[in-house]
Amino acid sequence: MKKISRRSFIKDSLLGAAAFTIVPNTVLGKGFGHVSPNDKLNIAGVGIGGVGRRNLENMATENIVALCDVDWDYAMKTFHDYPNAKRYKDWREMLDSMGKSIDAVTIATPDHTHAIIASHAMTLGKHVYVQKPLTHSVYEARLLTKLAKKYKVATQMGNQGNSFDWARRVSEWIWAGAIGDVYEVHCWTDRPIWPQGLMKPIEKVKCPKTLDWDLFIGPAEMRPYHPSYTPWNWRGWYDFGTGALGDMACHIMDPVVWALGIKYPIKVMASSTLSNLYSPPHAEVITYTFPERKAKGNVRMPEVKVIWYDGGLMPPRPEELEEGEMMGDENGGIIFIGTKGKIMTGCYGMNPTLLPKTAMQYFKEPEPTLRRVPGGHGNIWDTDAHEQDWIRACKESPESRVEPSSNFQFSGPFTEMVDMGVLAVRFAGLTGLHKELHWDGDNMRFTNISPNDKVKIVNYDDFKVIDGDPRFDRRYAEYNALDLAKEWVKHTYQNGYSLPDMPND
Repeated sequence: MKKISRRSFIKDSLLGAAAFTIVPNTVLGKGFGHVSPNDKLNIAGVGIGGVGRRNLENMATENIVALCDVDWDYAMKTFHDYPNAKRYKDWREMLDSMGKSIDAVTIATPDHTHAIIASHAMTLGKHVYVQKPLTHSVYEARLLTKLAKKYKVATQMGNQGNSFDWARRVSEWIWAGAIGDVYEVHCWTDRPIWPQGLMKPIEKVKCPKTLDWDLFIGPAEMRPYHPSYTPWNWRGWYDFGTGALGDMACHIMDPVVWALGIKYPIKVMASSTLSNLYSPPHAEVITYTFPERKAKGNVRMPEVKVIWYDGGLMPPRPEELEEGEMMGDENGGIIFIGTKGKIMTGCYGMNPTLLPKTAMQYFKEPEPTLRRVPGGHGNIWDTDAHEQDWIRACKESPESRVEPSSNFQFSGPFTEMVDMGVLAVRFAGLTGLHKELHWDGDNMRFTNISPNDKVKIVNYDDFKVIDGDPRFDRRYAEYNALDLAKEWVKHTYQNGYSLPDMPND
């Protein structure tokens, strides 16, 4: 096992962080935490074989000095992009050996290692850009939110639609009273587009020489290598990913969080296709209830239900939508329902329109009130707006910094809500606990799960036809529901890994 203590990484970095915030010399410049906009950051990339490569392309204005990935075959194209960058498999070794020569870190690993890499990088004074969902668990999201505030680093979650004009326009429409007081929202996605609803593989497969399997597992429970886990398909396993909700809600629900000012839900109810212990279901519906919030000008913010659909499930079709018109777009969408009308958008809040669409000819766009990000319009894949806005913030003094709009003070609580929805789906798949769950967001716990509640969940499922007869073999494991809830809110880290302590408020 490559334990985190093998290079005394935790001990050295946390002792240093306790004494002072380590900030690279290149960032110090003339004033603490400031670098001239004309100077370049030294950026390290961790998880560079997939979307991490695109993030680095959008950061190519800076110095890409280090690249880290557990699978060097998958990462080889990115290695070729930056031949002068130092190569690593272990992020701890990278931070240990390069130290002050790194200003900022971009993280695009599987979900289960986002928090451990980002948290330790922040304690070393590194700015961090972390792919969505920000974290794998509710507790991790709370931790990153507090660490970002404590160490005053520039942060950004990789939900790139957040830097585009669409989400801002939707918010400004609602705040201007275009559809009255919003009391219900429907959000949906075309995901998953990877296998889900899977049972734990039992075949023995030799691990490729280019992949460090122990490092891929990281803080998760150890198991033998299997190609169904990586690359990419890790999204369909609870130990590594968060399914369709975690993958896409941070994109699609982003305008909802902005426009309605929602934070922690107070209740959640979920239903799904057959669920099991290991892998998210094929399709699910989740209903969040958020409490009344402070009014935005003349627009009230009453209690609101936000309903999520994936796996091909869709909300009811609005009667205002003409026959033949698509709901949202091919990737998903949002429908806001207010006391005076409806707004429909595509994925990322794209192309917002009043319903019926004929109402747009009489609609006067309100004056912009939210900061626009340069490049935040047009094709979402043809711009570096989201990454460059983070880079701008990295170069500004913490005292005068204009934070990126998906900084962790926004995206941390947002991700908590998403991760809690993943838990609701997991509980929906349990026998013995079919009820609306009450959530105490401040204390990160469900309040109506009894210490005596017992639940069962599928841990083996097989089907065969023998001599023309169907044979089902479905087995269940029994758990204490409250113990499960505590574990799912705050994962137990394994294999010698640990997180920094939660800062005090």
